[in-house]
Amino acid sequence: MKQLLAVLVAAMFAAVSLTAIAQDAKKDKMEKSQKMDKKQKVEKKQKVEKKQKVEKKKKEGTKKMEDKK
Repeated sequence: MKQLLAVLVAAMFAAVSLTAIAQDAKKDKMEKSQKMDKKQKVEKKQKVEKKQKVEKKKKEGTKKMEDKK
C-alpha cells in the first residue's frame, strides 16, 4: 500500500513538473515571437523612412535641375 501511494505521489509530481516545463517553454516561445515581431516592425519602418528620404532627394534634385534650365 505504501508503495502504491509513493508511486501515485511520484506520478503526480512528474505530471505537474512536465506541465510547468511545457508552460515555461511556451512562454519563452511567445516572448521570442513578440521580439521578432517588434524587430520586423522597426526594420520595416526604417525601410519606409529610407525610401521616403531617397524620394525626397530625387525631387529636390529634379527641382534644382529645372531651376538651372
